[in-house]
Amino acid sequence: MGSGETSPTMVGVHRDLVARLRPASAVLLDTPYGFQENVAEISARAQAYFERSVGLRVEVPRGLRGSGEIDADAQAAGTGGDAGLAAVRGADWVFAGPGSPTYALAQWRGGPVGEALADHARTGRAALVFASAAACTLGVFALPVYEIYKSGAWPGWVEGLDVLGHLGLKVAVIPHYDNAEGGTHDTRYCYLGERRLRVLERELPGDAAVLGLDEHTAAVVDEGGDLVQVRGRGVMTVRRRGESVVVASGETMRLTDLRALVRGEAAGHASRPARESGALEAPPVSLRDIVVGCEERFEAGVREGDAEALVRAVLDIDAAVAQWAGDTEEDEGGTEWARGVLRSLVVRLGQVAGRGLADPRDALGPAVEPLVEVRAELRRTGRFELADAVREALQAAGVELRDMPDGTRWRRDRS
Repeated sequence: MGSGETSPTMVGVHRDLVARLRPASAVLLDTPYGFQENVAEISARAQAYFERSVGLRVEVPRGLRGSGEIDADAQAAGTGGDAGLAAVRGADWVFAGPGSPTYALAQWRGGPVGEALADHARTGRAALVFASAAACTLGVFALPVYEIYKSGAWPGWVEGLDVLGHLGLKVAVIPHYDNAEGGTHDTRYCYLGERRLRVLERELPGDAAVLGLDEHTAAVVDEGGDLVQVRGRGVMTVRRRGESVVVASGETMRLTDLRALVRGEAAGHASRPARESGALEAPPVSLRDIVVGCEERFEAGVREGDAEALVRAVLDIDAAVAQWAGDTEEDEGGTEWARGVLRSLVVRLGQVAGRGLADPRDALGPAVEPLVEVRAELRRTGRFELADAVREALQAAGVELRDMPDGTRWRRDRS
């Protein structure tokens, strides 16, 4: 998965996989973010997401956070990493997601956890659901994204786990492939941008390629069925020397053909719709899409004087924030941003309630317009003193008159 692994966009993918496998044992590896101060919070949010949205109870094995942190729970239990490793090797479903690719590799590569993951890929013993930072570790080469993007290191690959090598794929996996957070600068390709990706491409051997996954997009690889299915909001990209082949969401291709693309032995791929009925699944929307849509509905409600639409827009944002609360990613348009928009709309809702939604002309018109006509008749017959008295009476009631060449206009005096 390119991102969104614990967001509503990937619920369908998770559910389908779990329904197919019916895993008796599911584990979440906290290693990629094991150095973070909020490691327990991230794990708890992910566990709640899988239980609530997918119906899957996920355990977090003890003792696998890595050398950078002490797992106090594991020490207290006196188990160290042995129990954690046993849980990984005995699992039917293994998940890893956000964090640092290089930190995870420092703990996994050449060690028992890395060997367990390779064995799962080799034997098909368990499904490996790797996303975001963890997805970077699966290839023969891995992207040290933070070292390059945040610390200014010269672009270069590091050695990956090469788990996908057991499936015949010699690749460097790049998640967040279509990232656009930079706005005015290029943050595609997991924050690398085109210039730095070109530098990295030159270091790949001739039989290897970049395997890119867009955000909120999954590539489901079924080695036994010789199939690769792309699902979600974006595309999967195979890139070699600046040339790309794209597999769209809703398409499947043979794993055999994907291997050929990676080696540079095929210019295209044979694909077919993912659903036998021929109807492609609708690409899921992001939290940002939902919130922006609610804002637009709120604005329309203000224009149309529709109080119910205003309340519904606010409630729908609140529901979306709750639905996306399990998302452990920090992409643009996260829950904190959505809460900020929600608060601003609540403030505006109060302001609208204070001044009222109804057009004052609707309420005042039946009384004011006959008086305007009476004043016009008085002026037409030369009774200007009485006409002025009508005008003054309307002004005292908060109605302003403006005499125009084509007649008299009125409006509520807001002063």
